[in-house]
Amino acid sequence: MADELAGRKLDALVVTAPPNIRYLCGFTGSHGLLVVPAAGEPVLYTDPRYEIQAGEEARCTVKVTKKSLIEAAARDMSRRRSWRRIGFEAGSMRYADYAALRHALPSARSLEPQTDLVEKLRLVKSPAEVETIRRSMAIAAEAYRRVVGSLRPPVRETEVAAELDHQMRQLGAEKPAFETIVLFGERAALPHGKPGPRALSMGDLVLVDLGAVLDGYTSDMTRMAVAGKPTERLRRLYQLVLEAQRAALEQLRPGVAASAVDRAARRSLERHGLADCFVHSTGHGVGLEIHEAPRLGKREKVRLKAGMVVTIEPGIYVEGWGGLRVEDTVVVTSNGYDILTPLGKELTVL
Repeated sequence: MADELAGRKLDALVVTAPPNIRYLCGFTGSHGLLVVPAAGEPVLYTDPRYEIQAGEEARCTVKVTKKSLIEAAARDMSRRRSWRRIGFEAGSMRYADYAALRHALPSARSLEPQTDLVEKLRLVKSPAEVETIRRSMAIAAEAYRRVVGSLRPPVRETEVAAELDHQMRQLGAEKPAFETIVLFGERAALPHGKPGPRALSMGDLVLVDLGAVLDGYTSDMTRMAVAGKPTERLRRLYQLVLEAQRAALEQLRPGVAASAVDRAARRSLERHGLADCFVHSTGHGVGLEIHEAPRLGKREKVRLKAGMVVTIEPGIYVEGWGGLRVEDTVVVTSNGYDILTPLGKELTVL
């Protein structure tokens, strides 16, 4: 972290995004502020509710205050006469906190908005982080196995989502990584639709998108099922989505631009006249947040590195008919990739 601060000519950084606080010092509470100096030990500020927790978790000095965290931090920073350029996280600090910090610090101090400083450190996962994500993915996959194969009409989307969440917790997850998506029939055309009261009928598509949180790390997968015998149209379109995912996976290796991965999936679908049915990017990073860098989109210039964990999730969506998506969580390796999702990709027939 010291090198990153020096590179931006910062004397310190005020960290307010909870995932970044957790990454830098280990604290998982919901109310904390971390001051990271270019030289010296970071200081975590929190309130009395988290005194014991912070003492157990934080790998740094902890200061507990009954005042606002920003006021306590500003008071201490104002005493550091050598600190002239202080960075803050532009994407997570509230304006009211910025104003309080600006008011508390001498006018000679410069407050510098920063973007993606800590996030760039989080881009490449350590072997321990990858293993945690792998275990998280195993929980989600096992929940899918336990629940989806036994679905029968007239079960409702909300009931299936609730059971998947229950099973993930039973298997050791802290919570779902996001609001579990279960969509039937024509509602599968909603890429991020919410489960509703729609009941399953014979012939319906079933789209299930789920992930678990384990030790703070997330996972993400999507699988498809059909109630009854699939039509020839469904089989053909499903194979085309699998082909698009394979095309994207073949691009995964260090040095490849994120946009190239997206382009491979998109061109695969374009060859079959399905370009307009693919309405989102091919994937995104996964870690302490379910959506983090790198994004695998049309204009993303970042180049892949070994240790990056991403999703590969091409899909097609047709209003009034439904949608198909296949998604895996994948780690980039030194010579390619490793799929972390321990589940086959065959279309499940219920």
